[in-house]
Amino acid sequence: MPEPQKPAKAPQKHETRVLDPRSLRGLAHPLRMQLLRSLRHQGPATASQLAERLGESSGATSYHLRQLAAHGFVEDDPSLGKGRERWWKAAQQGIRWDESLDRNSDPDVRGAADLLLHETASHHTQELSTWIATRHEWPAWAGASDMSDFTLRLPPAAVRELGERLHALIDEYRDAPEAEAPDAARVRLHLHAFPQREA
Repeated sequence: MPEPQKPAKAPQKHETRVLDPRSLRGLAHPLRMQLLRSLRHQGPATASQLAERLGESSGATSYHLRQLAAHGFVEDDPSLGKGRERWWKAAQQGIRWDESLDRNSDPDVRGAADLLLHETASHHTQELSTWIATRHEWPAWAGASDMSDFTLRLPPAAVRELGERLHALIDEYRDAPEAEAPDAARVRLHLHAFPQREA
């Protein structure tokens, strides 16, 4: 019988973690990324609950949770644990990429960066595909969702400024009163900005 699910607690503050080479290597594993994503999106859980949620063994989830904890991505939630039952929660609600990682010459760091970026891109694609396949189940959201793309001609400094302004705008909506509206739902925003060679 599955363990009862505890309701997700809303984060008090949207804390982010800046990745460095060590923490990047600690996170860059497909199951660890799934575990962290699940704790961030669905709230605290035990290793057994996460194993059931992700279709993994509890031994695997326990091991990788301990690895995530060693790198400071997850921590115990003592408010939920009873006896030997260990509940885990995300230590932060997001990560930030340190641009020095792109210039790092260590093959292990470069490999970890590639894995993390590819896994993230695959997850974004999966989320978007799920939305497209199920959008008819969300009639009130017709016209509210967005899947746009734009092509601009900008130097790197302007793209950086644009990203910072977009992030600041998104942050304004984190604690907006509309979050408590009866028709509010968790909304995922994907933002990608990258150069392309011209034909």
